[in-house]
Amino acid sequence: MDLHIISTQVILLACIAAPTQSPAQAATSSALPEAPPSHLLAQVDQQPAIPLQLPSATANSTQAPEPAGPRLTLSQAEHLALEHNPNISIARLLQLAQGQVVREARSGELPTSVLNLTAVGSHDNSRITAGALNNPTVYNRAAAGLTVSQLITDFGRTRNLVRNAESNTRAQVDTERATVDDITLAVDQAFYQSLTAQSVLKVAQQTVAARQTTGQQIGALTQQKLRSTLDLSLADVQVSQAQLLLLDAQNATTSTIATLNALLGSEADQQYQLVDEIPANPQPPPDKPEDLVQVAFRQRPDLASLNDRWLAAKQFASAEHDLLRPTISALATAGGAPVRADQIQSSWYGAAGANISIPVFNGFEYTARGHEADFRAQAASEQVRNLRDVIARDVRNAVLDAQIAFQRIAVSQQLLDQANSALELAQARYKVGLSGIVDLTQSQLAQTQAEIEYTNARYSYQSALAAVRYQTGQ
Repeated sequence: MDLHIISTQVILLACIAAPTQSPAQAATSSALPEAPPSHLLAQVDQQPAIPLQLPSATANSTQAPEPAGPRLTLSQAEHLALEHNPNISIARLLQLAQGQVVREARSGELPTSVLNLTAVGSHDNSRITAGALNNPTVYNRAAAGLTVSQLITDFGRTRNLVRNAESNTRAQVDTERATVDDITLAVDQAFYQSLTAQSVLKVAQQTVAARQTTGQQIGALTQQKLRSTLDLSLADVQVSQAQLLLLDAQNATTSTIATLNALLGSEADQQYQLVDEIPANPQPPPDKPEDLVQVAFRQRPDLASLNDRWLAAKQFASAEHDLLRPTISALATAGGAPVRADQIQSSWYGAAGANISIPVFNGFEYTARGHEADFRAQAASEQVRNLRDVIARDVRNAVLDAQIAFQRIAVSQQLLDQANSALELAQARYKVGLSGIVDLTQSQLAQTQAEIEYTNARYSYQSALAAVRYQTGQ
């Protein structure tokens, strides 16, 4: 349709609407172009036609370039994070270190042997007369000997210390599992946030291109006096808003990729082509949170770790109370003195014996240590109870969030369909002059917001499902 036909239609529509136009309609129609004088129609007919072809609401105005870098799926991102994230290495090293504590505690049950090599030069007929109650004689000698000691029983203290170390080791293993779950959840959420940001970036790029095209066409019609300068100004405002949206989307994309790189254990600013593997019809969320609460109580590694630490605290309390009991040990020693003073007549020596150590009084230290350990064990029990309450709350909230996120997908899809239809209708009405630029710009804004809402809804639901899996220990 050329400009002459457009102008004629506008003139006819204005003539038909004039007798019944209300004051409010008159104010609205002031944005529409006035009929050009007759002496300008001939000039318009001689100029090339500039059809007003506004971009379609559902067509991509421009194809956004794919981000540079390797393709990355969600499973690949999780695998890379578990291999390279330093928090995983820290948890594994701490678990290995705790395993050595078991050997340290068990060493108290095993014999201890010490090899002694002694050489002494002394003043003849001298004694050590200061520093102790006794005054042994010191002889010239060179000797070697072996001393062996063995704990016979301390009435359960060492055994409880070994059990305490074993329980702490199991707790550290569970902590490592919990760290793996933490990193996996963080990677899943960062991956979906990056997908969201990249999708919004594409929407922003398409919006800028579409509104720039609209602005150029309205600008051309404004030069021909077929559209008012108000239309051109509002179109420019829409272009500026779209450019701001594009800047925000670019910043969000860069930020989410940086977060993902940090979780993957990479210091480089690596860019990825994230693979969207979300099905068109995602599975519905779970509908019975109470069943999942019981699953979480059985499978959450952080709860298992806290239970192990509570058990370790009780075992340590028993070990501290055992300090008040006697300790029975055996000692044997043997050796020789090939070089010795004349007073040492035998060239070898040997002896064996047993010792019973009975605590009598040490300023109530052992009693206080036992009470301290009891209180810490009770606090560990309360920490377990508190975590169970938190897990029950978090599981219910995660299921509710997933259910709402799933419903938002359908609602946002309906919103997007309605926004597309409204934009197509607004474009068609604006082409023939039945509506003003305000209706068109409002429809464009609503369509852009609806696209972003639908994108957010799709990926937010996947993040919510990841949170449900994490809260239930699956």
